[in-house]
Amino acid sequence: MTSQVNEFIAKYTPEIAATVKRCRQKMHSLVPSGYELIYENYNALGFGFAPSEKTSSVVLSIVAYPRWVTLFFLKGASLVDPQSLLEGTGSQVRSIRLKSPSDLDIPSIKNLIQQALEPYSDAFSRAPKIKSIVKSVSTRQRPRRPVTKEPMSRSSKKSEKRPTRNDA
Repeated sequence: MTSQVNEFIAKYTPEIAATVKRCRQKMHSLVPSGYELIYENYNALGFGFAPSEKTSSVVLSIVAYPRWVTLFFLKGASLVDPQSLLEGTGSQVRSIRLKSPSDLDIPSIKNLIQQALEPYSDAFSRAPKIKSIVKSVSTRQRPRRPVTKEPMSRSSKKSEKRPTRNDA
């Protein structure tokens, strides 16, 4: 399992990979029991934290994209957020784009995490020590590293024929 997860993470740039690894470590300390449900999807790599093995029970997730890592609160719309840290306008989900793993140590973010976990505290307390489960692996995936468009060289610009009125 660990080697498979490491392969998923290795597809990212070293900076994003390091951020994902450290965020997972921090989340494992914040959510010491329950299930880490792993999704290697088309768009991103997600780690959902839940009191059961059911996808519908995910409370929080860390999701890696090519340029950033986001903390998602699956019932974030109901959280008290006096500092307006949560982004999103949907009826349920809210998120915070993490600048670094240390963002998970910020008291206001920790408070949001605790608020999100509180309604499920009994279920998490009955769950085993955190257990990672790969739930899905998409065969087709977007690139995990940022795609940069290379500028056209002068020679290719000159050789590129553009239609003129005389060409018609």
